[in-house]
Amino acid sequence: MRSRRSSLRICGNMRKIAIQTSHGIYNGIAPVIISASRATDIPAFHLDWLFQRLREGYCVWRNPFNQQQQYISFRDLRAIVFWTKNPEPFLLRFDEVCGQAWTYYVQFTLNDYESEGFEPNLPLLEQRIKTFQELSRRIGKDRVIWRFDPILVSDGLLVEDIFERICFIGDRLAGYTDRLVFSFVDITNYVRVYRRLCRNPFHPRELVKAEMIRIADRLAGQGEQWQMQLSACCEQIDLTCYGITPNRCIDPELLQRLAPKDQMLTDYLTQATKDKGQRKGCGCIVSKDIGQYETCPHHCVYCYANTSYQTVEQNKKRFGNDSETILHEP
Repeated sequence: MRSRRSSLRICGNMRKIAIQTSHGIYNGIAPVIISASRATDIPAFHLDWLFQRLREGYCVWRNPFNQQQQYISFRDLRAIVFWTKNPEPFLLRFDEVCGQAWTYYVQFTLNDYESEGFEPNLPLLEQRIKTFQELSRRIGKDRVIWRFDPILVSDGLLVEDIFERICFIGDRLAGYTDRLVFSFVDITNYVRVYRRLCRNPFHPRELVKAEMIRIADRLAGQGEQWQMQLSACCEQIDLTCYGITPNRCIDPELLQRLAPKDQMLTDYLTQATKDKGQRKGCGCIVSKDIGQYETCPHHCVYCYANTSYQTVEQNKKRFGNDSETILHEP
């Protein structure tokens, strides 16, 4: 949709503006906080694309449900929240990341489902732990958050096994992060995920309430030992009696601590509202996610953002750094 008139109207804490591109002027939005990304692993697979778009000053996001395009300006950008399971490419661009005017932090999902093959295209667990430690040393432990996400059980994978695996990783990450965030897998809410897991030979399943409480009870003491705040992401069950707080992945308090002198960011955080586009129970403030479904070759079996292995592998041929979107248009 083309327009040559700029608008200063605020839409969900995001300013509407006219964006100049090489092929015209388009209506778009100018978010203060970018999420990169819940929909795909941008640090692992699309970091070159992201930095090219930052140089260009805008990108295009495609709605996965109706395929509508949205133009996104980086004019007002003050913070990026990165989500990844393999930030090794991020470390290679460390100087470029640190040289930006905006602040950032990293949500690093570090699980252990190696035996089951639930995350087939990740580096080995030991390598990921070392990457976490190196990332923490480079950017500071307050900028890297450990996520064990999601927690699931299956035939042969019991609550006790999950607890032991979390503890093994936690012992290695103590002193390298201030926070552990976890969630319990949602399967029945995602039809494609449910069908995919029904075919899996390990038969992954959701935890029942009693199993969730057992995990929370046993983790509570570990959090104190590791000196990590434990938080649950978007869970309906109340775990505060175990010292486990509801999480805010796009966290205004953390952003304020990381950039206390950024007045524009401070002004935004004082008025930012809950992100109504997220699930019930999500405490995140408004941000704009710039990721795209069907573009994450990790191929995690519980992923809601990929419909099939074949689709992602076909899309890999369309990855590029010079496109407005993550995928080149066919």
